[in-house]
Amino acid sequence: MSKTIIAARDLTRHYPVKRGFLKKIGLVKALEGINFELKTGKTLAVVGESGCGKSTLARLIAMIEAPTRGSLEINGEIASQPVTRSQRFIPKIENRKAVQIVFQNPYASLNPRHKTGTILEEPLFLNTKMQAAQRRKLAEKMMEQVGLRPEHYERYPHMFSGGQRQRIAIARAMILNPKVLVLDEPVSALDLSIQAQVLNLLTDLQEERNLAYIFISHDLSVVKHLADEVMVMYLGKVVEAAPTKSLFEKPRHPYTAALLSATPTINPATRKKRITLTGELPSPLNPPKGCAFNPRCANASDICRMKAPPTETSAGRQLACFNPIA
Repeated sequence: MSKTIIAARDLTRHYPVKRGFLKKIGLVKALEGINFELKTGKTLAVVGESGCGKSTLARLIAMIEAPTRGSLEINGEIASQPVTRSQRFIPKIENRKAVQIVFQNPYASLNPRHKTGTILEEPLFLNTKMQAAQRRKLAEKMMEQVGLRPEHYERYPHMFSGGQRQRIAIARAMILNPKVLVLDEPVSALDLSIQAQVLNLLTDLQEERNLAYIFISHDLSVVKHLADEVMVMYLGKVVEAAPTKSLFEKPRHPYTAALLSATPTINPATRKKRITLTGELPSPLNPPKGCAFNPRCANASDICRMKAPPTETSAGRQLACFNPIA
C-alpha cells in the first residue's frame, strides 16, 4: 500500500536583491506557498514556463537550500525548515540519502576530471562507512542496472554520449538507495531516440524500487504518459494541480488550458484549439497586482486585478482562479 513519503507545507523561497553589499532593493518571490503530498511509487510532474519556480522547487525538495517559510516533510517528519542568518542549513544524512536529484544537463553535472567509478563512489564515500571494495562492488552493480558496461568504470565523462552521461547521473543518484528522485528536465538535452531509452530506464527503476518521482518538465506529451499527478506553476505559485487524466481532459485554469493547447498531437480527434498567450512572463521582482496571470488572461475581471485568488481544493484538485473554465 502506498504511503506519503514526502510532503510540502507552505513551501516558500524568497531571494533578496541587493545593490552592492548592503543595500536591499527588492525581493524575488521565487516560490510562494507550495503544498503537495507524494506517495511511494507515484510520479508528480511539475510544469510551467521558464522562470515559474520549478528548479527552485527542485532545489528545496533536494534540500540543497532551506525554505524561507514552510517546511518539507519526509516520512512524516520535518526534514527542512527555515534557518536564521547565523545558522547553516545541514540536512540529516538519512534525509539527504532519501532524496536525490538528477539535473538537466548531463554535460555539466558530472566532474570531467573524475572517472565514472569515482563519480559513482563519491556519495558512498561521503555518506556511508563502506570500505573501498564494497563501494566498487556496489558501483559496478549500479552501472549494470542502468545499462552501462564494466569497462565504463575507468572512463571519463567526455568519452560518453549524452544518453550515457545521463545514465551515469541516474546511477549516481540511485546508489544511496533513495526513496525520492527529483528529475529536473532529465531528458530535455538529449536526442528524441535517447530520451525514450532514458525514460524507459526511469520507469523500470521506479517499478523495481517503488520510487517516488518529482518530474520537472516542459514536455507535456511526456508528462501525460509518465505522471500520476500534475502541478502547474506560474510565477512561483501553483495555479492548478490534479490527477493527470483529469487535468488533461478538463483543465480549469486558463493558464493550464493554454499550456495544453500548445501540446502537439497526431490524433485530430484530441487536437485542441490553440490558445495564444500575449505578453511575456512578468518579472518575479515586480509581479502584477492581484492574480499574477491577469495581464495575459482572457478571463480576467476586476477582482483578478485587485487581489490574488485563494487556492481551493475540491475532489483532489487544487485551483487558484476567480474565473475558472466551466
